[in-house]
Amino acid sequence: MEHLKKLENDSIHILREAYSEFKNLCMLWSIGKDSTVMLWLARKAFFGHVPFPLVHIDTHFKIPKMAEFRDNLARDWNLDMIYGENKKALSERNTFPDGNTSRLKCCQYLKTDALKNTLNGKWPRYRMNHETGKYEIDKSNEPFTGVIVGVRADEEGTRSKERCFSPRDINNEWDISEQPPEFWNQYKTDFAPGTHVRIHPLLDWTELNIWEYILRENIPIIFLYFDQGAGKRYRSLGCAPCTMPVNSTAKNVSDIVEELKTGKFSNIAERSGREQDKEDGGGLEELRKGGYM
Repeated sequence: MEHLKKLENDSIHILREAYSEFKNLCMLWSIGKDSTVMLWLARKAFFGHVPFPLVHIDTHFKIPKMAEFRDNLARDWNLDMIYGENKKALSERNTFPDGNTSRLKCCQYLKTDALKNTLNGKWPRYRMNHETGKYEIDKSNEPFTGVIVGVRADEEGTRSKERCFSPRDINNEWDISEQPPEFWNQYKTDFAPGTHVRIHPLLDWTELNIWEYILRENIPIIFLYFDQGAGKRYRSLGCAPCTMPVNSTAKNVSDIVEELKTGKFSNIAERSGREQDKEDGGGLEELRKGGYM
């Protein structure tokens, strides 16, 4: 079987397994290439419909145009779109761009804390009203116990320690030593009450696989990944103050596929432009143990 087709089939199997096993399920959508591919796979798995909410954590420091892309696609594909935020940290300006904390602490406040409290329903959620196209306070505060996430094992070291169905405790904290074994597409899905489970349909995909699949399927992707004429493009997307572009003249998906095949970035980490990773010793282990995506 063609390799991309096998990856697609395996991911669809994981998505359907998650939907059948977890009552309160959602999918994180960062607007990046990986989670957009995951969203595409979900539409394939459920015949054009995504039967669970999409959740975006809005730091309000994302690269401009990301929220616009999110909302346009949510309207076009009729997605059940929710976003969460850390309103307290933002209102108090307790952020790195405001000069009041480190990059890592800023990630903890605006991403990790916002994610935890959006998923558990303790902080307000904002849900798109498709009649008006605007966001309104979500009336539901029921916690999500299963969360689909677009991480890949090859993207960053700690992500290679994940499982397709990866448990967190009631506080969303991750014990790397307690990961369940997974053999021959047999997944553990019966976890103790209070367990929060991250589901990873893209774990076995590579960066090249993602772009080859985008090319094959003609998946809509935000333009920030492409050179706009300055000889630079983003390889990984995040908050504007902490995400640097790479030198590249790739202007479309075909160019990126060819560029990756040359091995130009083979010795350069995909997240090398993420400045917060460098504060964490070159990885994200401490942040991810605490619940970071």
